[in-house]
Amino acid sequence: MPSQHENIRLGDGQSFRLLRWSRSVNSVEAIFSPTSSTTLRGQGDRWHYHAATELTYIQKGAGTRFVANQIDAFESGDLVLIGSNVPHYWHMRGHSSGLSIQWDFPAEHGFWTFAETALLRPLIELASLGLDVRGGTAETVRQRMERLTRLSGLERLSVFFQILSSLVAAPIGDLRRVSDRSFSLSGSANVQESIRRAVSYILANYREPLNLPELLKLTGMSRATFARQFHLHVGKSFSTFRNQVRLQAVVKALQQTDDAVSDIALSHGFNQLSFFNRLFRRELGISPSAYRQRTLS
Repeated sequence: MPSQHENIRLGDGQSFRLLRWSRSVNSVEAIFSPTSSTTLRGQGDRWHYHAATELTYIQKGAGTRFVANQIDAFESGDLVLIGSNVPHYWHMRGHSSGLSIQWDFPAEHGFWTFAETALLRPLIELASLGLDVRGGTAETVRQRMERLTRLSGLERLSVFFQILSSLVAAPIGDLRRVSDRSFSLSGSANVQESIRRAVSYILANYREPLNLPELLKLTGMSRATFARQFHLHVGKSFSTFRNQVRLQAVVKALQQTDDAVSDIALSHGFNQLSFFNRLFRRELGISPSAYRQRTLS
């Protein structure tokens, strides 16, 4: 099985890598200039990590985003900054398109010899938990990322630095931490691939009565091994992860439909309404009905 560690190689003379995909995150092109690019096998549709810091912009598409130990729904316009060696994964619903910038300036890199670049260090540290970029900062950065695809030479490098500058100068409200803690993928490639399959299966089948034996059969692991490896890689137990995926989908349905709360809960895998209500209140601090009213008001 392939390892989820991605070894990112920059083009000759390139200080960063610009990626673009127009249909699927597993088929991307690295853009070096408006007239020069190369096709790559993307890793975004599987759980992976790399030394480079990454800024990803979803131009079109929706699905579930997994960064470090956090799962979130995403849609068109999503912009997230992911730090070095932070595991991440996009589970797309259908086709998507987007842009990613990847860069790696290790401690010995000449980039840090400039006094001004010290301003970037706090942002890089925060990116170790993932950062949602929002508001006016997100709008500015999205426009500049799209502009990068049309540039080359010093103008291209200048816009890249403008993007970094926008992130550093972002108001507090425009940056939200994605995860509450960081962790690194470890273990063999086979184990990583098995857990990735389990995560993908849960995301695709969360409405069904998922149970542990199904996942043990899928991964070929014993109960004890699966429990240990799933928690090690995902940062939470299988049942907690499954319930969070279901709850996330329920929240979206409460926002977008007029269906009864009980019908939504049952159709998203919560067969015990009393448990669903307790979980919803514990996680969101409010009842499902009150949440809907607050969202629509």
